[in-house]
Amino acid sequence: MIASNGGAPSHPGWYHNLKAEPNITIEVGGRTVDVVAGEATGSERRRLFRAQTDRFQHLDEYARKADRVIPVIVLAPREDASQAGALRPS
Repeated sequence: MIASNGGAPSHPGWYHNLKAEPNITIEVGGRTVDVVAGEATGSERRRLFRAQTDRFQHLDEYARKADRVIPVIVLAPREDASQAGALRPS
């Protein structure tokens, strides 16, 4: 998930909600899945962000507009949570 907020100077509200509570439930293809949200950093963040800008060119424009690093959020099934560093409140 890309927390672009349309290139606004602040992160979207849902990003802050995930920081406060990274253990969530999502629906995928009619299935309910328990996941943990983690924020990608460093080369992983750059790789994931670039993969999305290749698909959605408007993300490059948002990145130029925003005066911040746009977070990339990875959702991992809760049993794999040790591999996805859960978001921590700042």
